[in-house]
Amino acid sequence: MMEILTLVGGIVGLFLLIGIVWRLSSRRRSLPCPSWLRWFVELDNPFAKTCRAETILQHLDLRPGMTVLDVGCGPGRVAIPIARHLAQQGGDVVAMDIQEEMLQRVREKALKENLTNIQFLQGDMERVNLEPERFDRALLVTVLGEIPDREAALREIFQALKPGGFLSVSEMIFDPHFQSRDTVARLGLSAGFREGHFYGNRFAFTLNLEKPQSSANT
Repeated sequence: MMEILTLVGGIVGLFLLIGIVWRLSSRRRSLPCPSWLRWFVELDNPFAKTCRAETILQHLDLRPGMTVLDVGCGPGRVAIPIARHLAQQGGDVVAMDIQEEMLQRVREKALKENLTNIQFLQGDMERVNLEPERFDRALLVTVLGEIPDREAALREIFQALKPGGFLSVSEMIFDPHFQSRDTVARLGLSAGFREGHFYGNRFAFTLNLEKPQSSANT
């Protein structure tokens, strides 16, 4: 019993230590997770079930032929399971990240699993021009707070989604750039989204931001 408690305490301590260091490093400017810490973001947080890859996938309501954009995909913790899910359904994933090292890790995983339905896009939301109405789903998994101009980023994602599509935003309190539900909803509304399904609690949640079927609904 003591060994288990020691292990759990060590895991909690590790998450807290990395979170503190990352938060202090990001005081002057929001920083993405450094590539040398990719092993850390590859792990599903055992204390935030809502933000685990499998749970996020379940809430995407994926259907055959869909195209999904994973913004700030990191090492592919969520992009790879989505690609695996869509592989036999004619769907594909665009994995986007500002760091080439992160995308390389996703390529390695995709190659290992023989997944050919992943495209790669290096860039950040301040400079990228996404194709209008291309995507059925988009994701921001503990990434929104790392984007300096969040309003512009959400507007870009809004125009890149097909009418009726939605943006899945996942946040957890352990992340140094944590965004509250109210903040996510407010930013989404200003970009033209409407608030959709909410999963989890105020400390770890996924909020779906829906793009109306027509401009008349905005």
